[in-house]
Amino acid sequence: MRILLVILLCVPSFVGAQKQRVPAIEVYFPGPDAEWKKKPPAEAGLNADKLKEAIAYCISQETPNPRSMEQNHYQTFGREPFGNGIGPFKDRGDVSGVILHKGYIIAEWGDPYRVDMTHSVTKSFLSTVIGLAVDKGLIRNVNDTVYRYVPPILPYHPIAEADKAAHLGEAQLLTPFETPHNRKITWDHLLRQVSDWEGTLWGKPEWADRPGPKPAEWTTRPRNLPGSVYEYNDVRVNVLALAGLSVWRKPLPQVLKEYIMDPIQASNTWRWYGYENSYIVLDGQIVQSVSGGGHWGGGMFISARDMARFGYLTLNKGRWKNQQLISEGWLKMATMPTPAEPTYGFMNFFLNTDQKLLPSAPATAFYHLGNGTNMVYVDRENDLVVVARWINSAAMNEFIGKILNAKN
Repeated sequence: MRILLVILLCVPSFVGAQKQRVPAIEVYFPGPDAEWKKKPPAEAGLNADKLKEAIAYCISQETPNPRSMEQNHYQTFGREPFGNGIGPFKDRGDVSGVILHKGYIIAEWGDPYRVDMTHSVTKSFLSTVIGLAVDKGLIRNVNDTVYRYVPPILPYHPIAEADKAAHLGEAQLLTPFETPHNRKITWDHLLRQVSDWEGTLWGKPEWADRPGPKPAEWTTRPRNLPGSVYEYNDVRVNVLALAGLSVWRKPLPQVLKEYIMDPIQASNTWRWYGYENSYIVLDGQIVQSVSGGGHWGGGMFISARDMARFGYLTLNKGRWKNQQLISEGWLKMATMPTPAEPTYGFMNFFLNTDQKLLPSAPATAFYHLGNGTNMVYVDRENDLVVVARWINSAAMNEFIGKILNAKN
């Protein structure tokens, strides 16, 4: 009887264990570009006519801004104080994009291979290399203060005149976190754009980026406690890039290539640029500190197809094939709402918290966003990645809504 009782007690556990052994769903990851598989919309459960209508709508909603990115700059950011361009610009192409469903290409339009500026989508690549530094222990915790990690930095300035005495008393090293306010700033504050960092970097004072309506307060206002106020500011983004360069001790484009872009088999056509004056001397080498966008030129120059690969990596929580390229924990933090601005995570993860940014999309969706507009929409609920380039920002919600409405 005892033996029979033991057998009867074990049977439910065994049956339960058998029920839990559900075969893992095979996830498709594209190989090299020539082998990237396509599927007709119907196979992906989308209505082909409705999808075609959505793409036609996107093409009809081209941004009214000039195709010359240099001209566009001087009509917008170039009008700010110290607004002169110091990085490269490139004329943009037609409206273009890519739609992935479960990793398969189900639609493309324009020229998805064309390399264009992607502006502030660059920030998502920047936050990713910071995440890699955390994953590898180079940064112990995002709540650590940054000043503990960044030594005095020697900018590279070829001496134009032989008389060094003419520069007597000038600061020779950059110390971007040495003020009492800046010493309080953590990596998390910089990643969430809530640092209120003070200072000047690469000839751009932080107050000159999107300055307020009262010039008298540009340099005199009280500082906000780090973490308390959200302010989108590219000078502070570039401070994060310089801090990341100090931690990695090698150019950030090399880090991105080795740990992210090569493993996801991106093309060899993307480039990440800084400014003509953003060079430092690092371990005896002249190295460029890259920018986090195209505000004054520079940033990431990349194709729509490569943007789609990066979007698909973030959709899959940092995993690509059998490799965890960036930790799932990092992506979880990156998509956690910032208390001071709940629709923003780590730069440049825009969150659809309470469906505020994209009412037509799930609240769990997010997108990487850059001026232009350049958008990489990531929707885990529907297993979709949508890249849209040079679309009017006012049309983003309706465009995504039309794609989701195409689901059968």
